Amino acid sequence: MRLRLTPNGTDRRLLDESRRTRAMTWIMAIMVFLTVLAAALGLGMFAATAQLDRQLAGRLTVQVVEADAGLRDRQAAALLAELPRLSGVTRAKEVDRGRLAELLRPWLGDAGLDADLPMPAMIDVEVAGDRVAAVEQAVQRVAPGARVDRHAQWLSPVRSFMTTMSWLAVGLMLLIAGATGAVVLLAARSGLDTHRDTIEVLHMLGSTDVQMARLFQRRIAFDTLIGGLVGTAAAFAVAWLLEARMGALGSELLGAVALTRQDWLLLLLVPLGFALLATLAARIAVLRALSKTL
Repeated sequence: MRLRLTPNGTDRRLLDESRRTRAMTWIMAIMVFLTVLAAALGLGMFAATAQLDRQLAGRLTVQVVEADAGLRDRQAAALLAELPRLSGVTRAKEVDRGRLAELLRPWLGDAGLDADLPMPAMIDVEVAGDRVAAVEQAVQRVAPGARVDRHAQWLSPVRSFMTTMSWLAVGLMLLIAGATGAVVLLAARSGLDTHRDTIEVLHMLGSTDVQMARLFQRRIAFDTLIGGLVGTAAAFAVAWLLEARMGALGSELLGAVALTRQDWLLLLLVPLGFALLATLAARIAVLRALSKTL
């Protein structure tokens, strides 16, 4: 017997006597809505984590902290001359001190703009490959009192949180998929109990268990697909709105939590996956139930 997705008139009379909206469709719409949102969160977080790793790899800040302004400036100039000569250093630039003063204004007020205020010289360094140790040795040789801070160390708690959120989204997807399978099993068994007399008559007329299972799985697959498309459309709207709001914040980190075209296409496969899952679960449940009771 050829499997059709759209139920015909006989299927509807057998498995969907009520003309009211089927609860199964709305349950699947909610399940797929939550799954697509969780998947979008996971994909966005994985992409943001990868971009953060690329941005932080080999990024260093050298701080020359000296009370003597003359010594500080000489050490900073020596570092700016020495660091670009090192193998693997692609960029070495001193951070504008006026910019540093502006960053300190929320804490120090106008005193942060005072020219007499001791302020460290900061050099932004980008290193390719595994040459970070060589840069640290050169800094200690030129300016023994200078500190070398790795950007990855500053933001390691943020990266850890983003990784946790990514795997949490994966876990939520698996939980929802399991809950969906349980809902399908309950719906299939409920349909068997409701139409037991009709199924017994069809058996006496020569219908097999496999043919009965096809009726149920076709009906459930249709409900799941319709509900899944509704849930996916709603989830797409919410995900697009959240992405637009995060982009409007102007935060480089939050702006990286964005979905690519491939991600959107991948999310479109979620309702199809749920329809296949529901079909398989319904077939297994019906065949097992029929083999035991009929």
